[in-house]
Amino acid sequence: MNPQQKAIEQDNQYIPRIMADRHQDTNWKPVVTETVIRKTVIKKIPLELRQKKTNFNQESLWYKRIAWRLKEDPQFLRSTIQATFILLCVWIGLEFFLFVKWGLTSGQSSFVPRSPGVEGFLPISALISLKYWMQTGIINDIHPSGLFILIGILATGLFMKKAFCSWLCPVGTLSEALWMFGKKIFQKNLSPPKWLDYSLRSLKYILLLFFLLSIWQMDVPSLKAFIYSPYNKVADIKMFMFFANISTFTLWTIVILIIFSVFIKNFWCRYLCPYGGLLGILSWLSPLKVTRNKSTCIDCELCTKVCPSNIKVHKTTKVWSDECTNCLACVQACPVKNTLDIRTPLTKTKIPNWVFGVLVIGVFVAITGLAMLTGHWQNSITKEEYLKRFQEIESPTYQHFQGKVPEYSLND
Repeated sequence: MNPQQKAIEQDNQYIPRIMADRHQDTNWKPVVTETVIRKTVIKKIPLELRQKKTNFNQESLWYKRIAWRLKEDPQFLRSTIQATFILLCVWIGLEFFLFVKWGLTSGQSSFVPRSPGVEGFLPISALISLKYWMQTGIINDIHPSGLFILIGILATGLFMKKAFCSWLCPVGTLSEALWMFGKKIFQKNLSPPKWLDYSLRSLKYILLLFFLLSIWQMDVPSLKAFIYSPYNKVADIKMFMFFANISTFTLWTIVILIIFSVFIKNFWCRYLCPYGGLLGILSWLSPLKVTRNKSTCIDCELCTKVCPSNIKVHKTTKVWSDECTNCLACVQACPVKNTLDIRTPLTKTKIPNWVFGVLVIGVFVAITGLAMLTGHWQNSITKEEYLKRFQEIESPTYQHFQGKVPEYSLND
């Protein structure tokens, strides 16, 4: 017997074990054994209150096994949704690449229709379209899908906290993959000190404030001038050409961000993403938050240990933090039934994990699907106009600065 085991055995001879029977004690809690060993607390959970550990390999049919796991394993469900959305973005990117190739060759290569989904990567244009729509009631026909994608993102933030970031966002998925890779290689991730963490987290709100103030100062004529400007009509193409002909400075900036993301969890999302800041603000209004049942919690702190946003989940009754993405990692880690889950605010009804995942997809798909059904998905720019603009795209007319575009005529 080694010295540590001998010390524990000696401690156990003097430390009383507190036994509670829930049928006899009305103040019973789900901890029937509590042993203190040199400031370490060991707590045992009654078998009937332990979270069920499912062995999915019991199902011999692969498709039933996958369906079962999608229902019972929230992280498998989330990873599946993330992978599906990444594949969708890759498909959109491939279509757009072939479309740009067609335009840059003056129509000599095969024509592939431009995918409207690419407008999801034009956040400034979408914000301007949103304000224009709110003030005029007009859904512009230049980047209409971008407007609906933005509304879908904001709706998930309003009802399900920052679930878009951890369930659908391709940048969020990449960021998560990077820090998980770093943890696997180096066995841990770095955590900046609190003073530095708080300072860095403010950066995304400063960036968000800058963009919002710039758009707030624009009146309706300015909004319309930007939306129908030559620049905005090819903003997605300009974005593609920017990365296709990336500068050394931009390349090294991306490399540095990737390196930081390997060592620090969700570096871009936590500190720099304005979208994340906007969704974080909306998340305070969200009715669907992770809720902790204090009466059954055993203070094991497993929820806090697995939280990718470093939230002290074990100390909260309801997770209000603007950094929470409702990834459900804490919910899955909790070893006690009905202790940590997502509940409705009024009826306190528990939302099953798979239902929450379906809601995240459902809200986003419903809003973007509405755009398709009402004819507000495809833009009104013809093939002939695109060919003309591809030939002129390097001219000064196709520039902008903080929402300001050069003056143009109806023929431009």
